[in-house]
Amino acid sequence: MDPKPALDFEALKAYVPPKGTPFNLLKIGHVVLNVADVEASVQFYTQVLGFKVSDVYPESMVPGGMVFMRFHHDHHGVAIVGSKAARGETGGRPNGDLNHFAFEVGSLDEVFQAREHLRKHKARIIFEGRRRAGCQVAVEFLDPDGNNLEIYWNVDQVGSNGYVRPPSEWTEARTLEEAVEKPAPGQDMTLHRVQLG
Repeated sequence: MDPKPALDFEALKAYVPPKGTPFNLLKIGHVVLNVADVEASVQFYTQVLGFKVSDVYPESMVPGGMVFMRFHHDHHGVAIVGSKAARGETGGRPNGDLNHFAFEVGSLDEVFQAREHLRKHKARIIFEGRRRAGCQVAVEFLDPDGNNLEIYWNVDQVGSNGYVRPPSEWTEARTLEEAVEKPAPGQDMTLHRVQLG
């Protein structure tokens, strides 16, 4: 087998986004980590880094449980899933690993446009619509190495009073179209450029 050629760093630096990408990523909005010990992780993120807990999924909802934490107004900046503990995985290396990370866009239209752009580029889409806590509308997909990524819009905001949307208002949707048809209470699902068929 021939050795792998060395990376051409100058060629890598020359990559630039193409003109006309139909959405604009604003920021990395949140990161979700798989952990072996949910309680130890929550203690670390709250007591050492100053995060606040927004919501918790019991093991009946997500194997190993899931905790959503915030450090500002977004419903979650970091979430942890106890899936490593549920599967008994540690493998002699650090216990945490990436579940997924998410990019925020500025409009609902951009989520639709991102979905079409991903389809055009044959990215494997693994979810679209709205999950539960946070109520953001999203499309989730895999990168070439199988890392789970998300492009989302409109994650719930938590005010200075600490009010978080109750679970009774979580409105799941399994497509972007269903998310528009069944908005979460208070969510403006007006599309400005994308027309639904």
